[in-house]
Amino acid sequence: MPDLLIELRSEEIPARLQRKAAGDLKKLLTDALVEAGLTYEGAREYWTPRRLTLDIRGLNARSADVREERKGPRTDANEKAIEGFLRGAGLSSISEAHVHSDPKKGDFYVAHIVKPGRPAEEMIAEAMPDIIRNFPWPKPMRSGVASAKPGSLRWVRPLQSIVCTFGSETEETHVIPFEVDGIVASNVTYGHRFHAPEAITVRRFADYAEKLEKAKVVLDGERRKEMILADARNVAFANGLELVEDEGLLEEVSGLVEWPQVLMGSFEEAYLEIPSEIIRLTIKTNQKCFVTRAPGADTLSNKFILVSNIEAKDGGKEIVHGNGKVVRARLSDAAHFWHRDQGNLPDLETLEASAKKFDLDLKKPLDQRMAKLDALKVTFHAKLGTEGERVARIRALAAELAKVTGADTKLVDRAVVLAKADLRTEAVGEFPELQGIMGHKYALLQGEQPAVADAIEDHYKPNGPSDRAPTDPVAVTVALADKLDKLVGFWAIDEKPTGSKDPYALRRAALGVIRLILEGKARLALLPAFETALVALRAQKPELSADISADLLSFFHDRLKVYLRDLGARHDLIDAVLTPDSDDLLMIARRVEALTAFITDEEGRNLLAGTKRATQILAAEEKKGTTVADAVDAGLFRLDAEKALHQAVEAGSGEAREAIAKEDFRSAMEALAKLRQPVDQFFNDVLVNDDDAAIRANRLALLGLIRSATGTVADFSKIAG
Repeated sequence: MPDLLIELRSEEIPARLQRKAAGDLKKLLTDALVEAGLTYEGAREYWTPRRLTLDIRGLNARSADVREERKGPRTDANEKAIEGFLRGAGLSSISEAHVHSDPKKGDFYVAHIVKPGRPAEEMIAEAMPDIIRNFPWPKPMRSGVASAKPGSLRWVRPLQSIVCTFGSETEETHVIPFEVDGIVASNVTYGHRFHAPEAITVRRFADYAEKLEKAKVVLDGERRKEMILADARNVAFANGLELVEDEGLLEEVSGLVEWPQVLMGSFEEAYLEIPSEIIRLTIKTNQKCFVTRAPGADTLSNKFILVSNIEAKDGGKEIVHGNGKVVRARLSDAAHFWHRDQGNLPDLETLEASAKKFDLDLKKPLDQRMAKLDALKVTFHAKLGTEGERVARIRALAAELAKVTGADTKLVDRAVVLAKADLRTEAVGEFPELQGIMGHKYALLQGEQPAVADAIEDHYKPNGPSDRAPTDPVAVTVALADKLDKLVGFWAIDEKPTGSKDPYALRRAALGVIRLILEGKARLALLPAFETALVALRAQKPELSADISADLLSFFHDRLKVYLRDLGARHDLIDAVLTPDSDDLLMIARRVEALTAFITDEEGRNLLAGTKRATQILAAEEKKGTTVADAVDAGLFRLDAEKALHQAVEAGSGEAREAIAKEDFRSAMEALAKLRQPVDQFFNDVLVNDDDAAIRANRLALLGLIRSATGTVADFSKIAG
């Protein structure tokens, strides 16, 4: 079966777009082929800075013939009906139709239509121009003289050539001809733009990849990453160092080169006084270089690793020298930021009101920055006020939360008023991803307590499912207050996540609250916390008066379900313990854990079956309007099974309530498990719908006791099985 090779070669494609674009090309073309009735054995995409490549193996040479039967009118139908049938079926004469008989409907015409298959080349030639013209680049551009015409090609960077060859391994391949804006598909590509710019004629993928390799192009992006990583580790090791690995940077750098050459540069050791985080981000952001450190060290070395796209004749000396000059210039700027942030601001007299508001000490640099943040009225959100107003709200909320977390209230307050101060530092202005980290460093430099400095850095955490969650009570308190204020605020202005859109990362904030509570074993009732946050918000913004607590709690329930399911909990068990006003997340998680253990036990499964039967019978009778006694009357019992069940329910529910009061959910489940045998015996021996109305009502009330007893732990009717 034939193979298909596609290459779209252009000027440099931005590294961040390459992987997705290659995947888009594969999906668009394979979807088009399948829709046209073709099948293939396998397809793989490749990408470099200058090309998107697709290798499709075992493609059908042509689509299969399609046979269709089209039913027509009865044989005794009028002439117009028959003419319409012939036109629709593409028949020239009724003699070309077949007559089918039906015992009920009589004889009628049927057209047997055969649509012959089409060669794969035709369908590829039709599909590719449309795919290229409508390719989903985020920001395509037009180029060249032809771009002035309406409808001209738009590509991420100027498209230069197209390769499209087709053929089996046992036959010579041929070019599938098509053209897009004057670019005609061929079997010619080009290698590395500096080392091998000459034309290369290719046949099929193996030949293509081999010739590109000789022309200094490593086609496979994953292989380029492996080469860069291995060479970078080796170069670092040879110099007595270890590479500080960075997967995101590795992905980006592999998309900048077709023939990776790893080199080592250096800068003056004096720059190592700058925090390692600043050095790393400076070198990474501006020069796309990796940093190194002594094995096991926390701080960096003055050696960095760069990846060139050129195999230089001088061994890379000029390339290293040029990169080193830029790195030194950037580090000089970073050192300037670092020192400026530790100095006094020039306009301290204008900051006294803000300093008084937040109990700040204007002799300290970080305090000055917080006062400046407030005095400048830096906006957090147009409808939620300034950063200073937000800090005031977080301060009030954190003071209440500290009573729950047990954190030192003075340390919490100090951490809150300094938590956002580094937003006014020059280091964070240059590198926003360092917010919190720089606040931690500046706080220690001005003599703050370690717990305060840690809370400044950690109050943004956990920033995603894999991020570390803080455990120190001060940091936990500030982190909870920050996230809850954010959630309550955006709910109050009706800026909630919708579908896949979540511009303010509110899902992440809710997950952060959930992890802080569950991983820190914090007993925080969310509804009172929402109310405290709302009071602080309404004091500043009285117009935000809507009650959002129930809706926000429902949002937390949804996020909790996702979190617990990711940990392996069953969705039906989570639903069974959740009620609309459940706001103690730790309690919910413990109930789910106990319920999971309970229903995996045989007695638990049997009790579940019996309880669901009782609940279903009771619900059906209630729906019909059957009388159910208000209370169980032991005097109406006629059978021993009724008496035994009543005694067991009374005893079991009492034990379960006591266990739940102590938050011992496993013991509560064990108490309910004792109902298994009496419930089974009851349904074996007792007819609930007795002819005597009083007995029937009493027995239904007994079923109600079963529902109530198990309902203290969970709604068994929501559990599957």
